[in-house]
Amino acid sequence: MNKDSRRAVDFSSVRLLLLDVDGVLTPGDVIYNDNGIQIKTFHVRDGLGIRMLMDAGIRVGIITGRKSMALVHRCENLGIDLLYQGVKDKTLVLKEILEKTGVPARETAYIGDDLPDLAVMRRVGIPIAVADSCEEILDCASHMTTRKGGQGAVREICEVILKAKGSWLEVIKRFDA
Repeated sequence: MNKDSRRAVDFSSVRLLLLDVDGVLTPGDVIYNDNGIQIKTFHVRDGLGIRMLMDAGIRVGIITGRKSMALVHRCENLGIDLLYQGVKDKTLVLKEILEKTGVPARETAYIGDDLPDLAVMRRVGIPIAVADSCEEILDCASHMTTRKGGQGAVREICEVILKAKGSWLEVIKRFDA
């Protein structure tokens, strides 16, 4: 990604953060146990970042092409109610989410890593690539994380958004009592 060619990003406008899962919330590994049950690993700091963002009034949702009960449990644990799994056309789901939440695309950020994320990233105000994204996603993104998917990249963006909105110091105060 040519950093000089990226446009300036105003994270203070974000009202909705949408995420891919494999390669963004997870390292991208697909693990099955001997019984054929899919296992996913999630970074605990990403989860806290998502909770902090939602506590600050920013909606968080997930659009993923795969289905996983591990993801359902993670979303229930975090309180994410915008969960769309097994999605073939992410742009149709994006449209549905924007209508449901009333948040315009220009105030929506999306974090992706691979080709199935490309069309959605072209339609949101702030397309974000994790550090280990494929070349096409890196080229499309207006911002790239320093961390890889599943290794705190989502937390990094949550902090960037909270700082841009001037909420970060208030968030920290809750942990420094």
